[in-house]
Amino acid sequence: MDRTFQEHMVLFSGYAKLPIGITANEIYKVVGIVVLVNVNTGEIVEADCTLATKLARRHIADALTGYNLNQGMEDLVHLIDRIYQGGAKKSLITTIRIIYDKYRNYREENHMHSSG
Repeated sequence: MDRTFQEHMVLFSGYAKLPIGITANEIYKVVGIVVLVNVNTGEIVEADCTLATKLARRHIADALTGYNLNQGMEDLVHLIDRIYQGGAKKSLITTIRIIYDKYRNYREENHMHSSG
């Protein structure tokens, strides 16, 4: 394997139960968001989620990509609240909070400090 592995790229995930009565619940029961974060900078480099439609998955992934977790999560929560008006909104916000907590714990455990 010639590819240089980048240890500063860390994958974080969060999952939350979906409300009954929406399509994604029939398929998955939970919604998952996975983000690839450059822990040196805090930037979300790539994102994916398990919503039922490709459009919804892409819309959420695009919103998350480029966000810097060192800014905290409130701006990101407000963004999702504004741009996503589907039945899984509360579940998505829960997963973002879980991911942010995991990221914060990771930085503390690895003695990394945010620059800014």
